Amino acid sequence: MLDFWFDFASTYSYVGALRVEGLCRAAGVSLRWRPFLLGPIFTAQLGLKDSPFNAQPVRGKYMWRDLERLCGKYGLPFQKPASFPQRSILAARVACVLLERPELGDFVRGAFRAQFAEGRDLASAAVLGDVLSSLGLDPAPVFVEAESEPVKRQLRAFTDEAAALGIFGAPNAVVKGELFFGQDRLEDAIAWELRA
Repeated sequence: MLDFWFDFASTYSYVGALRVEGLCRAAGVSLRWRPFLLGPIFTAQLGLKDSPFNAQPVRGKYMWRDLERLCGKYGLPFQKPASFPQRSILAARVACVLLERPELGDFVRGAFRAQFAEGRDLASAAVLGDVLSSLGLDPAPVFVEAESEPVKRQLRAFTDEAAALGIFGAPNAVVKGELFFGQDRLEDAIAWELRA
C-alpha cells in the first residue's frame, strides 16, 4: 500500500499526481490518495503565511524552471497559473468527498490539470464543477457535502496526520512507515513497498 500525500496547490504534487497511479498499477501496489493542506504545516513549522517559493524568490525561480523541465520529461502539459499558490481547500474537500469513489483519481488529475496545464483558478467552484461534470458527476451535491462538518473534519484530520508523519512539503509517499518526499522518490517508495 502506498499513501500519496498531496496538496492541490503544490507544483510538484501536480507531477506526482499524474505519475503515481500508473507507477503503482505497473508494480501491483495499492494506492491511497491523501489530500492535505500545506498552509497550516508551513505556518507551524516555518512561521510562513505563504509558499516558501514566494518567500524565497531565488528558490521560486528555480522551482518554475524545474517544473517546466519535469513536465517536458514526463510529457505533461504545463501553463504557469496567474497566481500561486492558489487556494486549494475546496478541491481538497471535494477529494475527501470522493475518497471511496472510483472517480477520485480522475478528479485529482483533472483538478491539477485545470490549474497547471490550463492556467485556471483552482479556488473556483466553476472550475472544479467543470472537472466533476467531465467525470459524469453532478457538482451541486458534491459541493454541499464538501462544506459539511464531517468532510471538514476529515481534511483537518489528514492535515494533522501529515504533520504527525513529519511531512514538511508535498508530495510524499508513505509505505511501511517510511516517508519518501518528492515526486522523484515515487519509484523508491514503490521499491520499498515491494521489498520482501
